[in-house]
Amino acid sequence: MSGRFNCSDVAGFSLLETTIAICIMAGALMTLSQLLNVSATNNRDSRRLTYVTVLAEHKVEQLRGLAWGFDKLGLSVTDTTTDTAAPVDTPTGGTGLSASPPGTLTRNTDGWVDYVDRFGNVLGGGSSPFPKTAFIRRWAIEPLATDPDNTIVIHVLVTTRVDRGSADTAGSTIRWPDEVRLVSPKTRKAQ
Repeated sequence: MSGRFNCSDVAGFSLLETTIAICIMAGALMTLSQLLNVSATNNRDSRRLTYVTVLAEHKVEQLRGLAWGFDKLGLSVTDTTTDTAAPVDTPTGGTGLSASPPGTLTRNTDGWVDYVDRFGNVLGGGSSPFPKTAFIRRWAIEPLATDPDNTIVIHVLVTTRVDRGSADTAGSTIRWPDEVRLVSPKTRKAQ
């Protein structure tokens, strides 16, 4: 061993190696932050869609719970008066399971729409949303073409949009990604 110092024997990192390592680490952290942002956005959207789905299911079940059957004499019984758009169901003043006019899923039609706040409280019905409306629920009741006297089809659309654009044109079946549309048949049964 000589007492001579050789640069190739020096251990450690050069400035260039350190700079490259920092750049790689910064790129990885940026990618991770973008991934976390996308994940948080997807989580929020999923939570909102789940909530909208629950609101739609609640309206379907509320409508399915109305009388649509036969009495003891075999005569048909149909609830056509319950107001399901009111904050609390009332036995009169509503449309019940009456066949809806055309377009109740594409415009706010009194008797076939209600407005819900962000906490899930029904604010009421009518053709215009209330100030604290967060969700609009529209529904249609249609007799089944092959058995109109004994089977109806319940359609429920829940949206957050006051103006749904092209989705609100007559006959439209467009559903935006943040909306839910459920369809459920109901057949007369003896009560």
